[in-house]
Amino acid sequence: MLLEIKELEEIMQQHTERLIRLAFYYVKDLQSAEDIVQDVFIKFYDNQQNYEERGELRAYLSRLVINKSKDYLRSWTYRKILVQQKIFAKQTVTRRDMLVQQDEKTLIENAILALPLKQREVLIYFYFEEMHVIEIAELLSIPESTVKTRLRRGRELLKPKLQHIEWEVLLHE
Repeated sequence: MLLEIKELEEIMQQHTERLIRLAFYYVKDLQSAEDIVQDVFIKFYDNQQNYEERGELRAYLSRLVINKSKDYLRSWTYRKILVQQKIFAKQTVTRRDMLVQQDEKTLIENAILALPLKQREVLIYFYFEEMHVIEIAELLSIPESTVKTRLRRGRELLKPKLQHIEWEVLLHE
């Protein structure tokens, strides 16, 4: 059964924001994340005969975004952009909005984005996507014990980065 444009629009409406967030956690660039999600929806529409409806559309689209994000991280374009950013970062000082910098959620997200990919992705799925260890293991095609180990190591890496922050939420209790 082929999807009509209206059905595709509904699917996009439902999943776009979550998929952009997922891609962003991999590539750390909003514009690239949006491009990845757009490419995924185009690929999904063009190859919809390969998708078997089993009620797992969310997982299927997530897998497509993950694969596309990892492809992007291996691409020449990404490496070229990375080199350019390093060159320009030395020449200019970036200024951040103080309100955004103080926001606890932003601090946590930045700390997570600084983690290696293996720990970052399981933490994102576990805390932001609220997936269970079993679901993460199936999605990433790795054993549950590996997911648990990556979660533990990710938390260990986050702890020193976040322990010296005065959390505004805790000051008012």
